[in-house]
Amino acid sequence: MTGTLRKTDLIPIGEMARRTGLSVSAIRFYEDKKLVEPVRTGGNQRRFLRSDIRRVSFIRIAQQLGLTLGEIEAEFAKLPHGRTPTARDWQSISKGIRGVLDAKIAELQRTRDALDGCIGCGCLSLKKCAIYNDNDHLAAKGPGPRQLIVD
Repeated sequence: MTGTLRKTDLIPIGEMARRTGLSVSAIRFYEDKKLVEPVRTGGNQRRFLRSDIRRVSFIRIAQQLGLTLGEIEAEFAKLPHGRTPTARDWQSISKGIRGVLDAKIAELQRTRDALDGCIGCGCLSLKKCAIYNDNDHLAAKGPGPRQLIVD
């Protein structure tokens, strides 16, 4: 940490949980994953920088958007340590995840379009069905709905 921290710069884990809407155990999980790093008091209690509220909020949003913790961790590695990230820092993160989000959006659109064509289509023909997997031949290509997954 750079500079001197005032007591008001730090919040206990319970306050972090209340402010972010997460459980204390979820915040500890993020700590274990090195996504947030609390300061320890003389009594070994966790105290978080107020700016960590933004970091944890970003984690929640990024996960809802489908980013993995690994992807989030890679982006957080670009943020400064020891100071509150600036608007420019967050813009850099936004640019970094834009490609990932665009790829996820494209995959969702392909899935939506494929589902539009098959759910309730009424084709009643296994020869025409786009998702029929005769004799489970797609198992060799991997798990999941192989016709809808683009590798």
